[in-house]
Amino acid sequence: MKVLVDLCIVPIGVGVSLSTYIAACEKVLIEAGLNISLHSYGTNIEGKWDEVFAAIKRCHEVVHEMGAPRITTTIKLGTRTDRVQTMEDKVRSVKEKL
Repeated sequence: MKVLVDLCIVPIGVGVSLSTYIAACEKVLIEAGLNISLHSYGTNIEGKWDEVFAAIKRCHEVVHEMGAPRITTTIKLGTRTDRVQTMEDKVRSVKEKL
């Protein structure tokens, strides 16, 4: 099953600058071969359900290995069975209506 995910991973107990941890997670998602789009408060991910969630698990593992004692993660996701839809399709649909 294909899934579109909005992922926000926040390491806790590592100070106020999180960009090093977020960059490490982005590398995991890229290495997993997923279609991603970084934004100011998270990352949109497009891919097969099992591959996406395996990569999210790996993000947690990597961030913990970097020294984060806690992580809080917010995930919003959507699936469709009526047609194929990409992240770009969703954005384009809204922009066409502006």
